[in-house]
Amino acid sequence: MDKDCFKTKYDRSASADSPPAYGESAETRGSLPHRIIESFKRDPNAHVTAHISFASLAPGQKFDLENAVEKTANSPLQRSLRGRHLQMIAIGGSIGTGLFVGSGKVLATGGPASLLIAYALIGCMLYCTVHALGEMAVIFPVAGSFAHFSTRFIDPAWGFAMGWNYALQWLVILPLEIVAASITVDYWESTISNAAWVALFWSIIVSINLFGVKGYGEAEFVFSFVKVIAVIGFIILGIILNCAGGPNGGYIGGNYWHDPGAFNNGFKGLCSVCVNAAFAFVGTELVGLAAAETANPRKSLPTAVKQVFWRITLFYIVSLTLVGLLVPYTDDRLINSRFSADAKASPFVISIKNAGIEVLDSVMNVVIMIAVISVGNSAIYGSSRTLAALAEQRQAPSFLAYIDRKGRPLWAIGIASALGLLGFLAATDQQENVFEWMIAISGLSSILTWGSICLAHIRFRRAWKIQGHSLNELAFRSQAGIIGSWVGFIFNVLLLIAQFWVGFAPIGYEDMTTIGLVCNFFSKYLAAPVVLLFYIPYKLWFRTKVLSCRDMDLRTGRRELNIPYLIQEERAMQAAWPAWKRLYKFFC
Repeated sequence: MDKDCFKTKYDRSASADSPPAYGESAETRGSLPHRIIESFKRDPNAHVTAHISFASLAPGQKFDLENAVEKTANSPLQRSLRGRHLQMIAIGGSIGTGLFVGSGKVLATGGPASLLIAYALIGCMLYCTVHALGEMAVIFPVAGSFAHFSTRFIDPAWGFAMGWNYALQWLVILPLEIVAASITVDYWESTISNAAWVALFWSIIVSINLFGVKGYGEAEFVFSFVKVIAVIGFIILGIILNCAGGPNGGYIGGNYWHDPGAFNNGFKGLCSVCVNAAFAFVGTELVGLAAAETANPRKSLPTAVKQVFWRITLFYIVSLTLVGLLVPYTDDRLINSRFSADAKASPFVISIKNAGIEVLDSVMNVVIMIAVISVGNSAIYGSSRTLAALAEQRQAPSFLAYIDRKGRPLWAIGIASALGLLGFLAATDQQENVFEWMIAISGLSSILTWGSICLAHIRFRRAWKIQGHSLNELAFRSQAGIIGSWVGFIFNVLLLIAQFWVGFAPIGYEDMTTIGLVCNFFSKYLAAPVVLLFYIPYKLWFRTKVLSCRDMDLRTGRRELNIPYLIQEERAMQAAWPAWKRLYKFFC
């Protein structure tokens, strides 16, 4: 195979507005409007493997795993994301309302000590999970990422359930975040209808994604940069305020840890806080999903994965420690929230207002708005790529696999964008009931996704060893190793148990009616039966089996098969580094 043929099949970085290809002049290429129209046509290289009919499969076999693996490995998605995009997505991609606003409810429920313990525990679990995902995504940068890994290393039926679970999570989050963005405007007591703001924010989010993966990457780079600067600024301000440096003066120290106290509602309060804290980290796994659209995942993905340590330590643990020092958990404003993006319930905003600082609370509300738009942007990206990967594996309608010449899964983006129009329910009287059940659908999705990532990594490592490979062949190894994946898997199971408990018997359940208890349980645990509705019928119909480690395909989709010597050279160079550089590279 010659160079040009190889590039046509595997390098999708060429776009409609790139320099003219061989044999093509500026005149034959067409005008800008013509090139824009042409860019929406199907990528001529989209069908990289022949379609295999059910009739050609072995008796009793209805799911063709080999074909599914090859389809996702050779997806025509563009590889336009750079290292800086991945690093900012990793550092600030999931910093959103869960930190800026949701932490207020967590603080009120469990107290400052529970707040800190919960976020630290979830952070440790996610550190292990993202490293496990990074190891698999570097060696297999395929479309669909973790959903595909569940199909490939666990069971095709479970991969089907996880793929649709993840897609539904982002599909329902999109309208929720659009409404949340419109509600941030209410902080300034705007007289303009929420529907107008919904239309504006919907248009912004959809437009960004129509620019393709590079548009998503650039937007997230800017959004994440703003969020990171805001959190760092708050940390500096929080230290000053705690040490009596605010306009109102007065040393605070650890007073609120003594009065009203460090804990609230005991052990059940801590369990409730852990479950709620998990939602603040939603989107952390997106860095793995983006691997299939990264120019050089072997170089940029490990660095991005390591950034998770700093995000957890600096942006969550340090900032929330200060929040617990500056705001008592008895403050009524923490729970008097209309919605997840109500800045009036944000402990960050409350601490600023308590200090008597003018204008800065409005600045923080702008940051919250940007964070919400960022999550909405990720919602279209995450759902569209997952739907396209499911279609490529024949686990979703085939039209969703349509990918144009700019590498955009157009039909999948269109479906996600259309569901975003549900945000106009914000202008109706039933918005709270509708959105409560939409939140319920996505409630456990991330916990199930993270648990599946850890389990897939455990089975991958087992298959890697059984099939005669050594760990030295891996371009990137999880720093937490296989033990970290077991810790992450077990902790996710414990989170599911804790969610069941607080859903079945929530804090204050003695005063609730039977109907209220039933509604509370399903609002907390609806995602579990939804996943089972995907998993069980699919498994019975296609008669899939849990994959044997000896039969797993560990070759298809490995973008670089002949790099052992490169890895050896790199490790030889690393061994010669001074101690400070090895330490720096370990964390960065």
